Amino acid sequence: MPIDQHGDTKLQDVSIRSLPKVSLHDHLDGGVRPQTIIELGDAIGLDVPESDGDALAGWFADQSDSGSLVEYLKTFDLTTAVMQTTEGLTRVAREFVEDLAADGVIYGEVRWAPEQHLTRGLSLEEAVEAVQTGIEEGEEAAEQSGRDIRVGQLISAMRHTDRSLEIAELAVSWRGRGAVGFDIAGPEDGFPPSRHKVAFDYLASEFFPATVHAGEAAGLDSIRSALIDGRAVRLGHGVRIAEDLEVISRAGDEVLVQFGDLARWVRDREITLELSPSSNLQTGAIEKWGTELADHPFDLLYQLGFSVTVNVDNRTMSRTSLTRELALLAETFEYDLDDLETFQLNAAAGAFLPIEEREELIELIAEGFER
Repeated sequence: MPIDQHGDTKLQDVSIRSLPKVSLHDHLDGGVRPQTIIELGDAIGLDVPESDGDALAGWFADQSDSGSLVEYLKTFDLTTAVMQTTEGLTRVAREFVEDLAADGVIYGEVRWAPEQHLTRGLSLEEAVEAVQTGIEEGEEAAEQSGRDIRVGQLISAMRHTDRSLEIAELAVSWRGRGAVGFDIAGPEDGFPPSRHKVAFDYLASEFFPATVHAGEAAGLDSIRSALIDGRAVRLGHGVRIAEDLEVISRAGDEVLVQFGDLARWVRDREITLELSPSSNLQTGAIEKWGTELADHPFDLLYQLGFSVTVNVDNRTMSRTSLTRELALLAETFEYDLDDLETFQLNAAAGAFLPIEEREELIELIAEGFER
């Protein structure tokens, strides 16, 4: 699969970057441009490990390739440090949207935790407003460059703190003004969604959708809690749902699989899986199956009819893009254009948008792939 000098991958003479894409699992503090970190760090006197953007990008990739979610999360100390002011948050959000548009994304959801951006005096409300300003500036900049993109906020609470109800109320208050959903993020193992049941009960009472990080650093119990306690309609990662599948036999391309009740529920209810292949390798989320992309249960889940989507998780840490993730999967599992379109249609169907807008998004994807 040839890759041109700009890193764009060709699939049967079609540029993957030019295809319309939907991004559902993309962290704001995981998608900061390295050069921006250096410049914002200089402005506040922050000690940054590298003084060159390319070198800092390499540093992030090396630090993140640990096989541990806990170690992986430590790299965010640097990115969040430069996102503590209105100026910093707005710039990062604006560039985040511009980078998505340049990668061919036409609809994206950006998740971030406002409670992590208050050390320099911002209030929760001011932090959300700063990010929304940046998003709108990024959308306008993309439009001026001939690209159409829409981005909504997934306002997240940290699962190891006790502010989830407050953050849930914040998210609902921004409904119609930029916020499209809620999430809990941070260390998964030991911090189940059940700890935040009051917040999730409130969200349900307000009919505000939630996606929950589950099935990454913890297994089936975490997924079960996300669905029952969190009322999740999407699973952030969710890759370890494959632990509830037992391969009975293999004969060539034919695989006989026994479903557990949880896996069957997720498949049959078409609960969207926000899979992030490169990140899943870096954090050890797929260590039960192996350490290479070919070992990732992505293809098994896809072939069994799960609603799989492709995501970047953290572009800076994984030194990746949605184009790159799709290209890696296509190369590894011999996917064609129809497969890539299916992943985008799954993502559009799972987007936190009204049904009419999801249908419009689906039409745009179909038209783009047909061209």
